Amino acid sequence: MALDDSYVSFVSLSVSSQILSLQLCLSIFLFISLFVFWLTPGGFAWALYKARFHTRPEHKTGPAIPGPSGLPIVGLLLAFVNNALTHRILANIATSCKAKALMAFSVGSTRFVISSEPETAKELLNSSAFADRPVKESAYELLFHRAMGFAPFGDYWRELRRISSTHLFSPKRISSFGESRRKIGQNMVGEIKNAMESYGEVKIKRILQFGSLNNVMSSVFGKTYNFNDGSIVNSKESNELEYLVSEGYELLGIFNWSDHFPGMKWLDLQGVRRRCRSLVGQVNVFVGKIIDDHKSKRSLRNNQEEESSNDDDFVDVLLGMQGNNKLSESDMIAVLWEMIFRGTDTVAILLEWILVRMVLHPDIQSKAQDEIDAVMADSGRGVSDSYLSKLPYLRAIVKETLRMHPPGPLLSWARLSIHDTQIGTHFIPAGTTAMVNMWAITHDEKVWPEADMYKPERFLGAQESDNFSIMGSDLRLAPFGAGRRVCPGKSMGLATVELWLAQLLGSFKWVPCGEVDLSEALKLSLEMKNSLVCKAIPRV
Repeated sequence: MALDDSYVSFVSLSVSSQILSLQLCLSIFLFISLFVFWLTPGGFAWALYKARFHTRPEHKTGPAIPGPSGLPIVGLLLAFVNNALTHRILANIATSCKAKALMAFSVGSTRFVISSEPETAKELLNSSAFADRPVKESAYELLFHRAMGFAPFGDYWRELRRISSTHLFSPKRISSFGESRRKIGQNMVGEIKNAMESYGEVKIKRILQFGSLNNVMSSVFGKTYNFNDGSIVNSKESNELEYLVSEGYELLGIFNWSDHFPGMKWLDLQGVRRRCRSLVGQVNVFVGKIIDDHKSKRSLRNNQEEESSNDDDFVDVLLGMQGNNKLSESDMIAVLWEMIFRGTDTVAILLEWILVRMVLHPDIQSKAQDEIDAVMADSGRGVSDSYLSKLPYLRAIVKETLRMHPPGPLLSWARLSIHDTQIGTHFIPAGTTAMVNMWAITHDEKVWPEADMYKPERFLGAQESDNFSIMGSDLRLAPFGAGRRVCPGKSMGLATVELWLAQLLGSFKWVPCGEVDLSEALKLSLEMKNSLVCKAIPRV
């Protein structure tokens, strides 16, 4: 009987040992598999794609795109959260991985490629494969999937592009808005003088934003808000509009976990969906009222059937569309809302960066003012659009500031591959998000010698420097993007910045008021972390 008990115990121990050995082997195998999976170039999302499609007969092969694995599952998440300067982090990683031309990485389940080199960036942005944009949850909730920025590539997007190019951003229309831009610039000068008299210093960002808001409202809606002889009038309507734009910028600039971790979408942990829906309700009321006002005026003039004229604003143009081209009211609201949104902050942000550079570089400021004085002395009149071509140094300052401080360091809104494609020798599958690190390109010593020095003169002298295009043909400096999704309002934005800069430098000497801080804050655009506070001394 004792022998039987011993035998049973021995068998039990043997079976238990075998089970433990099997569990250990399985654990080791699983650990190694996960480790290899994690170490795939580009990280988790790329490994997931390769695991799903690599065994298919039609799977295309090619050299793996270099890139970091990142953290397990989350990838390079930390480069996008907690106010990180993502453009700088990705530039450093691309250098360390020797992947400036093209680098793969993951954030959750989202596959990314990014280029920090002009030739590859140009190939990527001009590729028909990258004709769409990834529509983030906030962009969808804010109606932008029905506006030009995020609408999928196709007939609807082409029609929106045609309408805006013809009726808002054509050279003739931009020229027709010149007098309005000039008056708004004069009003900003008056507001700056008032601030200096009252406080002895000026917080320039608020004034620039109000001027930009007026500029957009004038060209799109045919109305402006008053500066009231140097004192900004905070009307209920202007306050509401400023809030709508500010809230929209914040929501689009937030890193939303739901965009990259689908399992978290229903939770709405950050409240993005809730805030977006609340904002859209307010936008519908605000923009809808403006549309109704235009309808009433058109009805009173009894010209519903009349074609759009050069005197019509953009709302009149949209209301005058007929047949298949006619937009629904909800689509019209989305288009007009995007026009307000995209045109308000970018001009103000760029001008603030320029002015902080003028404060830090008084010699450059003085040279620009001498150029302005000489041109104005010959004309005997104030600054206007017609004289901007005679201010090459001022234009060089704008270009150099765009190089040093591109408002969209990652070109703001990424691209999405709509089908499998090839970039260089690398295969990129459909559904991949593509980015261009314009900041990395403009700060690359191999592309721009003395890249960390502020030198407007680099755009003067040689013929190719004088004529250096920043409109998208040369990816060494393409702040407005390139290809099908290039910013449609680039010419209007540039004309506005150049004119207002000429007015501000011609009217004031800009000097520091305490320490000047060049720290950055990457939101939807690359802003100054601490807004510029300085002295604007009237020039005699």
